[in-house]
Amino acid sequence: MPSFATEVKNELARLYYEDACCRGAELAALLRMGANLTFGAGHTFGLNFTSKNAAVARKVLQLLKSEGENLRTEITVRRSRQLNKNNSYTVRVVPSLKVNELFTRIGFLHDDSLNMENDRGILKKQCCRIAYLRGAFQGGGSVNRPEAAYHLELVTGSFELGNLLYDLLRRMGFPAGFVDRKDSYIVYMKEGDSVIDFLGMLEADEAVESFEVARNVKEVREQVNRLVNCETANLQKAVDAAGRQLAIIRALEKDGKLASLPPKVRAAAKARLENPDATLQELAEMLGISKSGMNHRMRKLKEIAEQLEAAIK
Repeated sequence: MPSFATEVKNELARLYYEDACCRGAELAALLRMGANLTFGAGHTFGLNFTSKNAAVARKVLQLLKSEGENLRTEITVRRSRQLNKNNSYTVRVVPSLKVNELFTRIGFLHDDSLNMENDRGILKKQCCRIAYLRGAFQGGGSVNRPEAAYHLELVTGSFELGNLLYDLLRRMGFPAGFVDRKDSYIVYMKEGDSVIDFLGMLEADEAVESFEVARNVKEVREQVNRLVNCETANLQKAVDAAGRQLAIIRALEKDGKLASLPPKVRAAAKARLENPDATLQELAEMLGISKSGMNHRMRKLKEIAEQLEAAIK
């Protein structure tokens, strides 16, 4: 069974956009997250993009074909020899001047100099910022299943890229955090609304629906638990009250005072004595009176017992 993060990436990989600027921004983020540059003759560049997700690898190949005409590409699969381990997919682009032209369009090359860190130049439009984050998630994102604790991450080996993603999310109103872990830099979110809003912004509609369903289930469960806890507390109160009533009645019976009680109070005491596990409502129905009437008689019984006890002292 694929992870939830894999399902989200598969959904995002199926999306396609008409605007070239958005395709370029998405491709740039994907390459930043998972590609290595290669070098050819005549100052030409190529790249190797690697992913464990076949849909993401196909998406990179699709974007490369749409953004760079006549690129020479190859795709290879490295099969895992370990059980339950994913295959590794590599998209290789042979170094050529066409790659240089593509790199210039997506901001990786400026005046024949490599721009290794800063993509802010292609992030001036809101649609491109969203596309960039979509690519970043496909290239290095993860998210917990909706049933688990809310947690979404973007993981990169570059401090500069991690800081760019963190700054981008903060400027877009997301409460992101930024930490380093060994050789990785992680931008994360842990608030449920933020995780859902982020996936919604990326247009991962199926993932958002899964979160909403899980959230509704959680809310129903919490409500049921509250009702059960409340009912349990009320039941415990009723049991405790019945126990106190029985103790009073038995004490009066032992002292021979039960027969001298007022008829209505005596009837209530007898009903409790004969039905120690009955609720107040059930006792009231046995006597043909209201619950409040039964409660009144029990209070009266307690008052009489307290008066008798005080008189003895």
